[in-house]
Amino acid sequence: MGERVEDLTIDVGEGIGAVPAVLLRPDAATATVVVAHGAGAGKDHPFLMGFCRGLAELGIATLRFDFPYRVAGRRFPDRPPVAIATWRAVADAARAHAADGEPVWASGKSFGGRMASMAVAEGMDAAGLVFLGYPLHPPGRPEKSRDEHFARLGGVPMLFLQGRNDPFAIPNEQLDALVARLAPSAVLDWIDGANHSFEVKGAKRPAAEIGAGLAPRTAEFVAARAA
Repeated sequence: MGERVEDLTIDVGEGIGAVPAVLLRPDAATATVVVAHGAGAGKDHPFLMGFCRGLAELGIATLRFDFPYRVAGRRFPDRPPVAIATWRAVADAARAHAADGEPVWASGKSFGGRMASMAVAEGMDAAGLVFLGYPLHPPGRPEKSRDEHFARLGGVPMLFLQGRNDPFAIPNEQLDALVARLAPSAVLDWIDGANHSFEVKGAKRPAAEIGAGLAPRTAEFVAARAA
């Protein structure tokens, strides 16, 4: 299977500037998944690169990008208005590179996935959402749940891939309850023993391999919703 890799610069506008992105598009792609990074790492983290490579091998295009704070060299993530505006611009760019009628999904690691869901809640078009470790609350603060916007997502398909040892989702029952409220559009796949980075104690693997390991379930979910 052939593929195209292209470095892009995407203008966000609104006085924010431009962000870099990488398009990885296999021949005859069946869908595009836009992939956002977490708060502590950018688009070229091995975990995200492995995830995108895994999807490409399964016939799904990806567009991964950096948020403006990474471009500016700042440590702390952008506030939601800036992150959501960035998501809108990148999703538009993904649709411009997709084939006619090709579904465009939104996905992200932790902060990136949360911002994707908030963008969709505010009207951004997406065929569905894939969360690579949703940060339901700050570690040790389950009372600070970040779920209020999910009520505005309607029937958008959602796949939650989550480690059972992820401190952003302990107690596990809290995320179970959220997904139950969102059913049948939402599906939760727990990964036993995995932490927020999907690492499993005693089973050391490179980050790229860990990311690639999440691609088959994502591709399966995307394909099932396109059928």
